[in-house]
Amino acid sequence: MNALYSLYRRALNDGRLFAVLSAAGFSLKAIFVKLAYAAGPVDAITLLTLRMALALPLFVWLVWLSRGQASAPLGGVDVLRILLLGMLGYYLSSLFDFYGLEYISAGLERLILFSYPTLVLLLHAVATRQRPSRQMLLAMGICYCGLAVAFFHDVSAVGAGEQVMLGAAWVFASAVTYALYYFGTGVMVQRLGSMRLAGLAGGASALMVLAHYAVTGDTAQLAGLSGDIWLYAALMAVLSTALPIYWMALAVQRMGAAHTAAIGNLGPVLTIFASWLVLSESISLYQVVGLALVLFGVARLKPARPAEVKPA
Repeated sequence: MNALYSLYRRALNDGRLFAVLSAAGFSLKAIFVKLAYAAGPVDAITLLTLRMALALPLFVWLVWLSRGQASAPLGGVDVLRILLLGMLGYYLSSLFDFYGLEYISAGLERLILFSYPTLVLLLHAVATRQRPSRQMLLAMGICYCGLAVAFFHDVSAVGAGEQVMLGAAWVFASAVTYALYYFGTGVMVQRLGSMRLAGLAGGASALMVLAHYAVTGDTAQLAGLSGDIWLYAALMAVLSTALPIYWMALAVQRMGAAHTAAIGNLGPVLTIFASWLVLSESISLYQVVGLALVLFGVARLKPARPAEVKPA
């Protein structure tokens, strides 16, 4: 027992436990979405509204926790940038992802979404006007070969090619918007700190989602939603939104961005395992090969990334 407690304390102090908890929390988001869809009739924007409405006080909590950190005061340009990041991140990226999960498995969703580092590198190459290196192109090729293997497996296994293609397109759009969000955090995270920026951008996203629903949704239907849907939305807000962001910030403070990002590679593995355990989604050799290729390709990439944020 003493040895186990000593190991636990060491993992806690050096940040590894927080990094693993963060990766696990983010990986469960797709599981909660699929469970909510199965629990009753609910569309993507309604479910996202529940998640963000319940998460809004938690984003405020993150801003409050960061009050003691040394950071620059907010200026007018900072506010505009935060609003832009909020629109790209937990608003558009999450909305597109929720749309995609209506059509594809949780495991394929996480693999497609995990391609965002390749898109960040392409954005960096365009912004700096530098040609991608041969190593970068090879790593990207390996990553997308893995996605192709998993994608064609789902098309053949499900027997609904059009739906899988539509869902994959939505999730890839989510990866694109998240890559833009991630790329835009580089300067802001240095000025504001990871936790404060996550709280501010997440709060802005939550307000945008609520405004979207106020214009297009039917608030009367919220009372008719089953308790299970509310439960899964609350679990998403706490376990797959606010707490993972907090744990990620603690991990980065203790072990640095690079090591934290490396542990974050557990995300797709955990999602595929959880989808098999909870949702009874099958795991085939094709999915394992595709997962291995994606993880290997992403691991070979060398992006200048902040790593304080994770896919929503």
